Amino acid sequence: MQPHSFTTTYLVDRAPGEVISAICDVRAWWSGDIVGPTRAPGDVFEYRFEDIHHSRIRVEAVSDTRVVWLVLDTHLAFVEDQSEWVGTQIVFDVDDAGEATRFTFTHDGLVPDFECYDACQQGWTMYAGGSLQRLLRTGRGDPAGDGNARTAAEAAQLAN
Repeated sequence: MQPHSFTTTYLVDRAPGEVISAICDVRAWWSGDIVGPTRAPGDVFEYRFEDIHHSRIRVEAVSDTRVVWLVLDTHLAFVEDQSEWVGTQIVFDVDDAGEATRFTFTHDGLVPDFECYDACQQGWTMYAGGSLQRLLRTGRGDPAGDGNARTAAEAAQLAN
């Protein structure tokens, strides 16, 4: 992990396997249009939110304790340097914390020197800390952050 990469940790009342499964169900907790598979190493998916953000991401690893994505390409309309996310890794580490499961979200390479850092860390906090946690607690994520939560099945329908 690069020094000062954005990282945050949450506790949830779910088994580690449930947390890994929810993380891999990206459409249920992250907003925007997601095209392509998101569950297995080698999968490549595209994320697009309006004309503001577009990323192409490859799933690098999925295990019982970790999910790793590599950002292959990106466009962030609100920054000058379009390479800020390219080559960064989005990492979810999951471990048993006794009565709960701890998951640590790290956007490795998203550092405070980046123009997008403040907006991106706020976004990740909303998605990982809000929508993903809600999906784990209630079975319904809130990817738009508007209270219109959706289940994994509803998210899958949106993908078709």
